[in-house]
Amino acid sequence: MKKVSPFYLLLFCTNFVFQFTHAQKTNHLTKDSVIQFIFTSDVHFGLVKDKFQGKTNVTAFDVNLAMVSVMNHIGGSKFPNDNGEQSNKFIKGIDALVITGDIANRMEYGVQTATKSWAEFKTVFIDSLHILNAKNKKSKLWLMPGNHDMSNAIGFHRPMIPKKDPASMLGIYNLMIPNKPVKQFDSSLCRIHYSRDLNGVHFIFLSLYPDSAERVWMEQDLKKVAPSSPVFLFAHSIPDVEPRFFENPNGIHDINEEDKFENLVPERYKDGKDVKGETTFEQNAFVAFLKNHKNIKVYFHGHENFTEYYKYQGPNKDINLNCVRTDSPMKGRLSVKDETKLAFELVTINTNTGKLTVREILWNALSNGNPNEFKWGALENLDLK
Repeated sequence: MKKVSPFYLLLFCTNFVFQFTHAQKTNHLTKDSVIQFIFTSDVHFGLVKDKFQGKTNVTAFDVNLAMVSVMNHIGGSKFPNDNGEQSNKFIKGIDALVITGDIANRMEYGVQTATKSWAEFKTVFIDSLHILNAKNKKSKLWLMPGNHDMSNAIGFHRPMIPKKDPASMLGIYNLMIPNKPVKQFDSSLCRIHYSRDLNGVHFIFLSLYPDSAERVWMEQDLKKVAPSSPVFLFAHSIPDVEPRFFENPNGIHDINEEDKFENLVPERYKDGKDVKGETTFEQNAFVAFLKNHKNIKVYFHGHENFTEYYKYQGPNKDINLNCVRTDSPMKGRLSVKDETKLAFELVTINTNTGKLTVREILWNALSNGNPNEFKWGALENLDLK
C-alpha cells in the first residue's frame, strides 16, 4: 500500500475543514430563520356585540370563539404575493398568540363578573385554541393585563358589582408566571411582567405601561440581552399614556369619583392635578429610556381598538419608535360599525435578514362564519437592523 505524505494529508484535512465550515456558514446565511406570531387585544369578555354574522346581541364568548376558529385555520394558508417577508409562501407555523390585555370588561352597568369572564376566556383561548408552531407543537399564549382587568381587581371610581374581582388578574399572573403562583392578588406585589426569547429576538411583556417601576425591572432584564438583539415591547397602553392611569396626585391619593384617577401604575402623576392634563413628564422619562436602549425596535399595544402601524415620536418629537396597534373583536373603532373590518395581526420576522412584516388579517371579511375565508388587509415592512 502506497504511503500518503504527511504534507498532503494535512493539506487534505485543512481543505476539508475549510469547505465544511464554509458550507455551514453559507447554510446559516441562506436558510430562513422565521418567527411568526399572532397579535390581538381587548377581547373584553362580558360585552355583547349588537350585530355579528347575521345575529343580534352576540356575546364576547361567541365572537372571540369565531376569531379563534380563523386563527386555527391560518397554518397551511398561503401568504399573498406582496412585498412582505415570506411573500407567496405557505404559512408553516405560528410560534405564539399575544393578547395585550382587557381580557375581562370592567364590571359596570350589569357586566358579568371577572370570574365568569376569565372562565370564558380559558374555554376560548386555551381549550379551543389549536394553532401550532413549525415543529407541530402547540403555540405559546402570552398575555398581559389591561386597564379593565386592573380596575376590576383594585376598584374603580364608578360603581361596579361586585366592588372588586381580581379573577382575570390572578389568572393572567398564574398562567404567565407559574413558578410563583398566588391565591390572592396584591397590586403592589403581583406585577405581571416577564420576558421570553425566540431565535435571538427578545420579547418583553409589561404591566399596562412602561412606567418608572417597569423601567427599573426592564433595566435588569435587558442586562441579559446582547445590544445587537432586537427587543419588542408589549403593553396594553398607548405610548402617549393617559393621565388617569397614574396614581392620584391629590389628597390622600385614592381612587374617587371627583378626581377620577385610576391608580393603575405605582407612579404618581407629575404633570399637574387634573386627570385631563398631559403626560409630558412621564413620556419624556420613557423616551430617555428608549434612547439608552436602541435595540428596542417595536412597541405593540392595544387600548385604542383599531389597526395602525405608526411612529411614536414623544412629546419633543425626538424619537422614532415603530408602533403596532390592533383592532378589538368587541370594541373596534371601525369594526364596531362594520364587522367586515374585524382584524388581528400576523407578524413575520426573518432573523437572518432583520426584516419584519406585519400583515392585517380581516378575519370576518365575508361575515359568513367560514374560518377559511379571511382577507389580507394592511401591510408594513420594518427593518430591525
